[in-house]
Amino acid sequence: MSRQENTNSVAAGPHGLEPLRSPQTAVVIADQLRERILDGVYRQGQQLSEANLAAQLEISRGPVREALQRLAQEGLLVSRRNRGVFVIELSAFDIAEIYAVRESVETAAARIIFELPTAERKQILDRLAVIVAKMPPLIAAGDWTGLAKLDLAFHTELVAAAKNGRLDRIYATLAAESRICMAQLENAYPRPGALVDEHQHLIDALAGDSWDDLAKAIHTHLSTAVDDLTSRMES
Repeated sequence: MSRQENTNSVAAGPHGLEPLRSPQTAVVIADQLRERILDGVYRQGQQLSEANLAAQLEISRGPVREALQRLAQEGLLVSRRNRGVFVIELSAFDIAEIYAVRESVETAAARIIFELPTAERKQILDRLAVIVAKMPPLIAAGDWTGLAKLDLAFHTELVAAAKNGRLDRIYATLAAESRICMAQLENAYPRPGALVDEHQHLIDALAGDSWDDLAKAIHTHLSTAVDDLTSRMES
């Protein structure tokens, strides 16, 4: 019997968790919890109770405990001795640190792409352009959650296009932390109208023949994001 068949007849819990009727691995549970952390359903600093989660999922506590451990290893949760497990809390300093490492990773990926043959590079640029084309409707609708996902999808695609597995693994954690930052703010984009232009500028720089211009475009874009997130957090 499929997972879909197992859950269709069961209402989701208060945080959208689906009861698990058949044997499930901790990976499946971790996937559910991870998505709700990244979407901001579970807020920064919120405690996750192993017993309560097991009750919602209608399973034993063992797989839940393993799932929480997995998410702690990913850096999304923190375990505090004699207190429990909590969603990480990110400060303005953390944001600056996250985006500084993002710049290093994205610059390394961009360098690899920049040196590819023109035809191969164009295929990557076309994929990035498709993502940017989806942004204006979300901006018009004020869908900041959807916009944040597209924003990070653009940068994740940029890194993935370099086809370097280690850069991918490093970036997965950075993207998750960035999404947590954005999810906690009603609108992480004080200048949403400029977002399309900023990403298009990155595409144009990646299509150009000046590495210095491309590196500068990445730096400017991510530095601006730090300023925007920090100002929104402070306000």
